[in-house]
Amino acid sequence: MTEDRTPPPGQGEPPPGQGEPPPGQAAHEDWDGARYDRLADPQASWGRAVLARLDLSGAETVLDAGCGSGRVTEHLLRRLPRGRVVALDASESMLKQARSRLAPMRGRVRFVRADLLELEPGLLGGDAPVDGVFSTATFHWITDHDRLFRKLAAVLRPGGQLVAQCGGAGNLDRLIGVVRALGAERAGTWLYAAPGETAARLRRAGFTDVRVWSHPEPTPFPSAASLADFLETVCLRELLAALPRQDRRPFTERVAAALPEPVLDYVRLNITARRPG
Repeated sequence: MTEDRTPPPGQGEPPPGQGEPPPGQAAHEDWDGARYDRLADPQASWGRAVLARLDLSGAETVLDAGCGSGRVTEHLLRRLPRGRVVALDASESMLKQARSRLAPMRGRVRFVRADLLELEPGLLGGDAPVDGVFSTATFHWITDHDRLFRKLAAVLRPGGQLVAQCGGAGNLDRLIGVVRALGAERAGTWLYAAPGETAARLRRAGFTDVRVWSHPEPTPFPSAASLADFLETVCLRELLAALPRQDRRPFTERVAAALPEPVLDYVRLNITARRPG
């Protein structure tokens, strides 16, 4: 049976769609979950590769920490034919899309709207503690990684595994430089951490068997127009939200045209670790 932990209107949050985040999450422009689902092929591809690192028998319960629109969660569920997934995200729009995508598997998914920095075992109900935590393209949006890793350790069973990937040091440096050269600053908050500092944070949070590394992941797009679509939805979402609507697409096209080629200079930070048994 599915469970949606979004509070009902009138109990601390406005109705879904009014752009207010869950407790502990800074106000920001919400994602467009349906558009992200159509355009986020790079994130889906990375996620499937990271998923292969999870050691699964098929009967575990796994927390998908930042499930997004559910594209990678769908593949995770296929690897858990006798197991369950807790699909957690802070975005109501993302969760709406994930519920739709994962409807055929709804008996094996619990949907939770929450900020990962406010994660507690009680949010996961009877699914806590989980056997594993899986996450891709999420942790870099969170700036307090010490607290994040402590929260993740607290919902893992002894011996449980953490397998994750996010943006790392140097991620999108060229894109950020182009935006700055056009007289703007990429809006929002993020933390692109280096492997050494991340490994130290994981150990401070109590993890063992820690392995952290990064690699460049240059990501090409078939055209400047397709790159502009992606930038609108993912990389420059919060910057564009502050511009008049009629100025958003022209600015995005200027950014895409200013790049030497339709390629984004992604760097991925990879994490594997375990809670001590």
